[in-house]
Amino acid sequence: MVTSRKEWGMSELIQGNPWVWVVVQNPGRNEQFLGQYDREKDISYIPTFLEKEEASQCLKYLKRDETQTYEVQAIQYEQLARGAAEHGFALFILNRAGEVLEKLEP
Repeated sequence: MVTSRKEWGMSELIQGNPWVWVVVQNPGRNEQFLGQYDREKDISYIPTFLEKEEASQCLKYLKRDETQTYEVQAIQYEQLARGAAEHGFALFILNRAGEVLEKLEP
């Protein structure tokens, strides 16, 4: 199920301010969230997951620099949403197969 544009905090899948899972590039030193770019839609987004296992299994489908290290980490949804908005990223809630369950844009 792919939903249309939503306001931050009006997610059908995320209620309140729960912990969600993201992939962090270079954990512990100059770390940043692993972002992706959808050329067809011309949108940059941060893959976001509801479960750690889903994030770990989906990592193989995400475009990344093989010379960097990556780690799945938890973050509170509101903190992630603020950071994403500040840097012009949407949040895409993905499942373990990399399918988009929901798109959240600032």
